[in-house]
Amino acid sequence: MESLNALIQGMGLMHLGIGQAIMLLVSLLLLWLAIAKKFEPLLLLPIGFGGLLSNIPEAGMALTALESLLAHHDAGQLAVIAAKLNCAPDVHAIKEALALALPSVQSQMENLAVDMGYTPGGLALFYKVAIGSGVAPLVIFMGVGAMTDFGPLLANPRTLLLGAAAQFGIFATVLGALTLNYFGLIAFTLPQAAAIGIIGGADGPTAIYLSGKLAPELLGAIAVAAYSYMALVPLIQPPIMKALTSETERKIRMVQLRTVSKREKILFPVVLLMLVA
Repeated sequence: MESLNALIQGMGLMHLGIGQAIMLLVSLLLLWLAIAKKFEPLLLLPIGFGGLLSNIPEAGMALTALESLLAHHDAGQLAVIAAKLNCAPDVHAIKEALALALPSVQSQMENLAVDMGYTPGGLALFYKVAIGSGVAPLVIFMGVGAMTDFGPLLANPRTLLLGAAAQFGIFATVLGALTLNYFGLIAFTLPQAAAIGIIGGADGPTAIYLSGKLAPELLGAIAVAAYSYMALVPLIQPPIMKALTSETERKIRMVQLRTVSKREKILFPVVLLMLVA
């Protein structure tokens, strides 16, 4: 009986926190939307599965070696880390000291945790190699750019105004985040508000890259929010379109004004790169 009790106590579900439970439900919802409703499965399926992996209790797949040490709550090890940071030997004080520490000091503490026998989780390693280095957003940019057809834009340059409208979304989101901070509802610093604001531009790779630079602590939430709402556009747009247009207007079939040559399609991104680089 004691062995059975020990087995049950050792199960991850016995250590499930309320935050993990909520995120597991959100991840399952994203998987259901991707598989059952076909809402951008290329986006929602990996996000949902990654959310499941990150929130498995006691697995620590998204934790660095130092975060695993802090989660273990070993008094002796916490005392060693606290002595290096000149703070109280408790998890909360250590986290506050790490948030204010230089990147070099944070790296030293991570190496110290590795020396104590802790290892980073698989997702934490992936983050360090792909996201932390900035490689993944660049690869995504190249993939999106390779699939983009500039033909309709070159045939009708006035559609650039649609892209310019995204800038309004960015500023509106930044101001919204700062407003929440002003009224004391949610505390956001200016860099955090700027990182959140990029979501308003509906640009996932840019949101990931800038949040990694400006507010790394919000990267996960920003990435999930950005790609989730972009994937749910087919669900969000119809009621807005019905409210702003008539049935006759919605039946208008948009056609390309002229045929754009292959040379134009090749020269456009090259010239644009030279102008803005």
